[in-house]
Amino acid sequence: MTNSVMWFRRDLRLEDNPALVAASNANKPGKVVPLFVLDPMFLERSGAPRLSFLFRSLRDLNSQMGGALVIRVGNPMDVVAQVAKDVNATEIFAAKDFAPYGQKRDALVAQALENIGAKLNHVGSPYAVDPGTVRKTDGTPYAVFTPFSKIWLAHGWPAPTGKARVTWHGAPEVATDEIPDDPKMGALIADVGSNVAWKRWEYFAKTGLSKYKNERNNPDRDGCSKMSVYLRFGTIHPRQLLAELEPNADHDHYRSELCWREFYGDVLFHHPHTTWKNLQPKMDSLKVDTGAGAKKLFAQWCDGKTGYPIIDAGMRQMLATGWMHNRVRMIVASFLVKDLHLPWQWGAKFFMKHLVDGDIASNNHGWQWTAGTGTDAAPYFRVFNPVLQGERFDPDGNFVREWIPELRDVPKKFVHSPWLAESGLFNNYVAPIVDHSKERDEALNRYKLSGEINRSVV
Repeated sequence: MTNSVMWFRRDLRLEDNPALVAASNANKPGKVVPLFVLDPMFLERSGAPRLSFLFRSLRDLNSQMGGALVIRVGNPMDVVAQVAKDVNATEIFAAKDFAPYGQKRDALVAQALENIGAKLNHVGSPYAVDPGTVRKTDGTPYAVFTPFSKIWLAHGWPAPTGKARVTWHGAPEVATDEIPDDPKMGALIADVGSNVAWKRWEYFAKTGLSKYKNERNNPDRDGCSKMSVYLRFGTIHPRQLLAELEPNADHDHYRSELCWREFYGDVLFHHPHTTWKNLQPKMDSLKVDTGAGAKKLFAQWCDGKTGYPIIDAGMRQMLATGWMHNRVRMIVASFLVKDLHLPWQWGAKFFMKHLVDGDIASNNHGWQWTAGTGTDAAPYFRVFNPVLQGERFDPDGNFVREWIPELRDVPKKFVHSPWLAESGLFNNYVAPIVDHSKERDEALNRYKLSGEINRSVV
C-alpha cells in the first residue's frame, strides 16, 4: 500500500481544497500524509505577528485533523522528498504557487522528488482564476485593471466544494517537529481558523456588505470584511466568498476588491522582477532620498510620529494589530514616497514585516500603484493630502482618537491638523515633520525632472 502526501502551504483548510481532494483520491486504498514545511526563509523574513498567526493556524488545522499534521522544519527541497521516502509516497499534492520564490522552490522540489521516483502534482491555487489565464486577444497580459477585471469576470471560476473525506496517516506514526511557540510581541492580532473566518464573514455580510460601496473607505467604521488575512493563509478561498455575492452595487464593489488581489497576482506572475523593481522602467530615474536624513524621517514614519494624525493612526494600528485599513494604507504610502521622497521599497518591506496579511503581490504592487511606478491607475502626479484625506474619510476624528491618545480631547475642527489649534499641539503630540504643501511641490518637480511630461494634479 502506498500513501500520498498533501503538502499544505497557503491553503490551511479542509473544505474546498482541490489538492486535498486529489490527494485523497490517489493511490487508493492508501492514506493521506498531511505535511507543512516551516521554511527557514519564511521564518527569517516574517515578523512576529505573521509567524504567530501561522503557528496558531497550524495548531487549529492540526486539531481539525485529529493531531495528524506532520510538521518539518527545513529546506522544502530536502524535506518533502524525505517525507515521501519515509511514508512510501510516490504522489505529492500541493496548490500551485505563482509567486517568484514559490515557483523556484517548487521546481527544485519537483526535481528532488523525480530523483526518488515520486511526482509533485499541482492542483488548485490561492486564486479564483490562476495568474496567466486572463490575457488580451493577442496573448499578452494586461497591465490595466479595468479590462483585466472584465475578462476575469467573464472567465468565471468553479463553484466551491465541500469537505474532503480523508483517512490520515500522520503524527504520531510519522515523525514530526513541534509547532514553535508564538513569538513574543505586543500586537493583538486576529483569531485564526476557518470557523473564525466564516464567523467574521457572516458578521460582515449582515452589517457591512450592504453598505460597502459607500463605507469601505472609512477607517472609523467596521466597514471592511477583514478577510485579507484569511485569504493570505488560505483558511478561506476567494471562490468561497465570490459564491456569497449577488449582482448589486455593493456586492460588485466587493467582487472588484477580490479581483484587485487576482490582478496583482497576475502582474507579478508575468513580471517577477517587479517584486522589488519598478514595473515602469521610466520611473527608475526619479530621484529618491536615502541618506541619514532620509533614514531619520523613515524611522519617524515607522513609529507613527510624523505629526499627521491620519498617518500616525494608521501606523499605530498596524503595529498594534498587524492590520491597517486599505484607504489608510494608500494615504501612508503616498506620504512616504511623495512627502518624504523615500523609496517605495522601504515602505513595502516594513509592511511585509508587520502586516499579518502581507502578500508579496498585493503589498508590493499596491505600493507601486501609489508610487506611480506600477500599473497605471494612479500616476505619480496623484499626491494624497493627509489632512484632506483625514477630513474626508474620518470626518469626526474617531479613527484618529482611537489610535492616538494624545489627541482624544482635541476638538473635531483640529483633529486632523492639531498644530492649527489656538492652544497649540495637544499633550505633546509631535509637530509635522514636513510641510505637505512644500513637499508636494517638490514631488511634482522631481517627477518633471525624471523626464515625464507636465500633467495636471489630482
